[in-house]
Amino acid sequence: RRSRPTAWLLGLLAFTLLWDASGLDTAVMQAIGSPQGFALRDAWLLSAVLHDGLRHAMTVAWLLLIVWSLWPGLRLPRRERWLVVALAGLSLLAVNLIKNASLTSCPWDLRTFGGSAEHVSHWARGLVDGGPGRCFPGGHASSGFAFMALSLPWLLPPAAARRRVVGLRWLAAALFIGLLAGAVQTVRGAHFPSHTLWTF
Repeated sequence: RRSRPTAWLLGLLAFTLLWDASGLDTAVMQAIGSPQGFALRDAWLLSAVLHDGLRHAMTVAWLLLIVWSLWPGLRLPRRERWLVVALAGLSLLAVNLIKNASLTSCPWDLRTFGGSAEHVSHWARGLVDGGPGRCFPGGHASSGFAFMALSLPWLLPPAAARRRVVGLRWLAAALFIGLLAGAVQTVRGAHFPSHTLWTF
């Protein structure tokens, strides 16, 4: 049982590597976009609600997480709560540091979709694509995935069945928000699907 999470992570890594090597990123974006760009880039539901609104909601969730870590008298020890905050914060920091150093431009910046950049693999280190860069990995997806840390106190052994249910619910919520944020950005033309996979 303890090796099951490792098997899942290795399987996900293998899937991500295969997806990255398959060229499906380009096929997906060509199905969504056109030489004129991405029709849903500025759609109200995607842009104002599921992009800006979700970002604000996750900022509030982050502040609530910090308040939770400081709140006295809770059943979960404060040390474990601070560990959750530290892990979530470190994951957000790591994604942002990589993103700020990335030379990879977003799909909507590519010449194929009306921009000026050429498509260059995000693994081609030091190779400039002619665009603004800073588009790998996915920042908005990371705002959801970071909260996977919240599931750890309830999932790590020894954990009773009732505690595992709580942990799995937190894990499912974080995965849902991260995948939703990544999917929204893909449909808008801001990120390739692989960006969300690597962010996870």
